[in-house]
Amino acid sequence: MNDLIDLTIHDEAKLDRAIQRAREQNIIIPTFKQMINPDLIPDAIKSRLESIGLWDLNPLNLFRITWHNEPRESGGLFGGVNYLVLPKELTGIDARIVVLLGKWFPTGAHKVGAAFGCLVPRLVTGQFDPTTQKAVWPSTGNYCRGGAYDSNLLACESIAILPEGMSKERFEWLEQVAGETIKTPGSESNVKEIFDKCWELRASGEDLVIFNQFEEFGNYLWHYEVTGRAMMEVLNEVMGNGDRFRATVSNTGSGGTIACGDYMKEQFPQSKIVASEALQCPTLLNNGFGAHRIEGIGDKHVPWIHNVKNTDIVTAIDDAATMDLIRLFNEPAGQDYLVQLGVDPALVADLPLLGISSVANVLAAIKTAKYYEMDANDVMITVATDSMEMYESRLVELAEEEGPFTELDAAGAFRQYMLGESTDNMLELTYADRKRVHNLKYFTWVEQQGKTYEEIQAQWYDHDYWTSIHGHVDELDALIDAFNERVGLLAELVD
Repeated sequence: MNDLIDLTIHDEAKLDRAIQRAREQNIIIPTFKQMINPDLIPDAIKSRLESIGLWDLNPLNLFRITWHNEPRESGGLFGGVNYLVLPKELTGIDARIVVLLGKWFPTGAHKVGAAFGCLVPRLVTGQFDPTTQKAVWPSTGNYCRGGAYDSNLLACESIAILPEGMSKERFEWLEQVAGETIKTPGSESNVKEIFDKCWELRASGEDLVIFNQFEEFGNYLWHYEVTGRAMMEVLNEVMGNGDRFRATVSNTGSGGTIACGDYMKEQFPQSKIVASEALQCPTLLNNGFGAHRIEGIGDKHVPWIHNVKNTDIVTAIDDAATMDLIRLFNEPAGQDYLVQLGVDPALVADLPLLGISSVANVLAAIKTAKYYEMDANDVMITVATDSMEMYESRLVELAEEEGPFTELDAAGAFRQYMLGESTDNMLELTYADRKRVHNLKYFTWVEQQGKTYEEIQAQWYDHDYWTSIHGHVDELDALIDAFNERVGLLAELVD
């Protein structure tokens, strides 16, 4: 494999210590194939999961890093991919929007998988020593939660870095899981402050490995291989004769989730990849900057792992829309109003499964459908990274700031932000537009973060650069199998 994700054995002594630590802490690592298809997980492990809570700090919950978990807080096993299909009664468009649900991952967000894709390849190749090194997880929220959780299950010390303005639910949970939590100035849009803290830690002399989600190709790899296949599984259920798959829609965030768009475009070459961001900080749309309230999509830069050359559309979503719509979807007056409009009560009851950035993804899909004049045979897919479980304090704050959410408020929010979503603040990218967005990487990654001129040129001009990350599940799983074999616990469990 190329050096974007290094799968060569680096240090046998480190690997030996990692294996010994795993043996002592009862750690068995799942393969990528098991995350893609949990039917491959041994029955002996499944039987033990029946007594374990979804968020429990138990190494066996590594096997719940999958889109296929039963939607249960405790004791669940595996089934189909969890998703919603949003109908015209809710969205106002004929095209169907399919939303994969991250709520039923451990930690309540799929970022636990992205973090796995960064840490485990280093662990099983002797590049990370859990007995001497700390794993550092910089992010604007869910990724550092996922990284701290994975580190805990894999018996690695961790440091979580996130902006001080994030929801209190994140900090309260991290206190119980991460070895250390560092708060940086600002909120969603203050990513550079996170990067600055990483440089400070590097200079400290402490033995650290920094897993920066914005540049870690393990993040890209996990979504391409695991989320992409989960999307295909759902589309095989949802799409009928005559249906057309039209677009994969994702907030850019770290650039990881949008990697599944590369996978989907290989299956449906005519489909589009839609990158979304906040209107208050329209970096991709018009080189803009600012601050916004769509938690989980840090910006003011272009992630190193975002394959801009394969991106077709950029949309910008007003954060006022997301904040009004989370009230519509979660408060009693809003839910009652939607039922009165004819939205299925069962679907209304499930709308809290969409967190703030998830609502932004839905709005970006609506914009895309209107732009391309899609009809009832058209299908788009997106993800709900997390649910409103992560943002209950935001609903309390909104109620305190704006007062009770009434039926009149519900009608206004629905008409203005669901039915009224327009094709303003979006751009269909030409070749020149894509190169303009790609070139923005230079100022963050070459000038500030140590990447080279040759690397940024390779991302644009080397036709094999991005595809070289694909198709290495067998190689990675062989390393995981070898690690587990040397640990010896899996053989004892299944005998």
